[in-house]
Amino acid sequence: MEYKENMLCYEDYYRLRKSVDWLNFSEQQAQKALDRSLYTVIAVENDQTVGMGRLIGDGLYYMIIDIIVHPAYQKNGVGSQIINMIIKYVDDETPVNGRSSIQLIAEKGKETFYQKMGFKLIPHDYCGSCMRKVIHK
Repeated sequence: MEYKENMLCYEDYYRLRKSVDWLNFSEQQAQKALDRSLYTVIAVENDQTVGMGRLIGDGLYYMIIDIIVHPAYQKNGVGSQIINMIIKYVDDETPVNGRSSIQLIAEKGKETFYQKMGFKLIPHDYCGSCMRKVIHK
């Protein structure tokens, strides 16, 4: 397995989302989002992108999004490697005496995967509930 940084293209993004039955966005909307990503990671096997992850943020707060591993490659450490690369990116970007906050919204049933990587469920002692609003047109 080979991991590549900042090479996520729309075609792979679309195909991987479809492979796990996630809804896709319009190509125009998705390409704009991909162009604005701070950092992306893809996992490649036999010239085929089989996993991806994106990071967005402003240097203080970061959000990990679109962590997808094609079902045929799940349970092989691909997702963990992608997350670890994203966390390392944030760690490298955080200055001495600084701090950064990384958030994500786990797919239902995937919370344990992220907890094993050091993420904490919200709410907890310092944070209230995570909330979300989706706009459909």
